Amino acid sequence: MRYIWLVFLTLAGVLLGRLAWVHLRPAAVPVATGTSVPAATPVQRVAYVVSSKRVPVRADSIVAFAMRQLGTNYCYAGSTPATGFDCSGFVNYVFARYKVPVPHSTALLINIGRSVPRQEARRGDIVVFTGTASNSTSPGHAGIVISDPGQPLRFVHSSSARRESGVKVSQVEGTDYERRFMQVRRVL
Repeated sequence: MRYIWLVFLTLAGVLLGRLAWVHLRPAAVPVATGTSVPAATPVQRVAYVVSSKRVPVRADSIVAFAMRQLGTNYCYAGSTPATGFDCSGFVNYVFARYKVPVPHSTALLINIGRSVPRQEARRGDIVVFTGTASNSTSPGHAGIVISDPGQPLRFVHSSSARRESGVKVSQVEGTDYERRFMQVRRVL
């Protein structure tokens, strides 16, 4: 056991020494002629500041990526194109691509972002519906809005319908989704 620790500590020392050497060794400084001058020459160091602000995600990017998933199979609890998606897995997958955190649970999707009136739904919003049972009052299905305000509300989603299951586009008005509609949530 002593030898194992000795080898481990030696390797750790070599690794730390290598890292220190890389960061502390004198480096050559490029000059305009394409040659280099030893680091003994005064060098001006530049600091780069990385902002902690989130870069706004464009709704068009979210919708375009979601639409590229059309035809992907439905799979209960699925969250990748390889295995298929359930509805919340699809929403989670699309938003995760742009580092926008959304849960893989329809019951939790109803609480993210902020609620917006149905008439103001716009591309990239999340639309939440009840389950398919006629007496259902809890969230049971979700999708991503692809229409603009003033147009009929259309969304892309992963459907478990026996007929035409998988990722597809549907409309709220004039369909059973109108009865099941709960909320539109804005996360962008």
